[in-house]
Amino acid sequence: MTTSESDRPGRRGGLILGIETSCDETAAAVVRGGRDVISNVVASQIALHANYGGVVPELASREHLRNIVPVVRAAMREANVRFEDLDAIAVTNGPGLAGALLVGILYAKALAFGAGKPLIAVNHLEGHIHAVLLEARHRGEEPMAMPLLALVVSGGHTHLYLAEQGDDAAGWTYRNIGRTVDDAAGEAYDKVAKLLGLGYPGGPWIDALASYGNPHAVPFQFNVIKAGPVRDGQPAPNKKAPVNEEGVRFNFSFSGIKSAVLRYVQAHGMREGAEARHRALSALGAPSVSAALELCDGRTLDLIASFQYAVVGVLIRQTLAAAEAYGARSIVVSGGVAANRELRRRFQEEAGRAGLSVEFPSLALSTDNAAMIAAAAWPRLLAGEFAAEDMGATPQLKLG
Repeated sequence: MTTSESDRPGRRGGLILGIETSCDETAAAVVRGGRDVISNVVASQIALHANYGGVVPELASREHLRNIVPVVRAAMREANVRFEDLDAIAVTNGPGLAGALLVGILYAKALAFGAGKPLIAVNHLEGHIHAVLLEARHRGEEPMAMPLLALVVSGGHTHLYLAEQGDDAAGWTYRNIGRTVDDAAGEAYDKVAKLLGLGYPGGPWIDALASYGNPHAVPFQFNVIKAGPVRDGQPAPNKKAPVNEEGVRFNFSFSGIKSAVLRYVQAHGMREGAEARHRALSALGAPSVSAALELCDGRTLDLIASFQYAVVGVLIRQTLAAAEAYGARSIVVSGGVAANRELRRRFQEEAGRAGLSVEFPSLALSTDNAAMIAAAAWPRLLAGEFAAEDMGATPQLKLG
């Protein structure tokens, strides 16, 4: 059955095609008005990179080249729209892998030029924040109370942002008040999972197995940077809090716990068991959680549970401390690690006790996707903020 011209989604306005290629997911989506996901297509490279225990940049770029055209075509086909129906095309311009970003940018530029549509550059981190806002708008909820504190936590990023929306719907501002000083939280998950002979990415494996261990068996400690007392609405500095001209920062560090897990494995003679586990799981091709569970002894499961308990705890403590210090009225948690079940459960409990609301994206929008890029582009479309002709990839692009 053919859709009539008047029934096409583009005739109702606000259609944006989003393209995301910042790391190892080739994604395209069509979103209407920053709230309605019409299509959302993702081609994952996990199976390829799992062979190497992490993302190989050169391979990621090659796979993006193979996937970008069919993925965009699939998104347009599922949305039942034509390029002339679109109001804009949006693409991630950073941060991320240089080669991977360039594949998406060059293809988006070609599409925008050929279709005569404006091109919008979107920061990948802003996209993760708007994944939560998109779904809240779709549910018809009242706008979140400002200022909003956003924790973006993934394999490559662990950042805290104060975000505020201006009086008009077009303007968002972001202020970074914390970041990891070494490994990102998701990177620590990957490295610990590899150390214990589990698969890549490590987050889902550790999350699935942690419930079978004792989270208090290994008392990991973090050297958490604490904020000083709040005076006149601003946090005061102390000896442990790094302060710049913008005030106190709530930073994270995860390299220490990775090293602590390594020392624990060495001290308890667990390396041989981890190597045997890796060989057994690799031989299965696509192992299940139950298969991995059978290969883990009690000490390993306790170590996994204790590691996750410690990481989730520091993410929550720093975020809630920052919310109190800066007077945040609501919290969003996004990024791949936001799919973690324990993080969601404990965040809801502890934020609730602090009288704060906390929102997460759906599991489908937690990991890298293009719907979040199209959603973040919507305010920029309203404001007429379009990419310059010489826009290129910015691998170290900052937000705020």
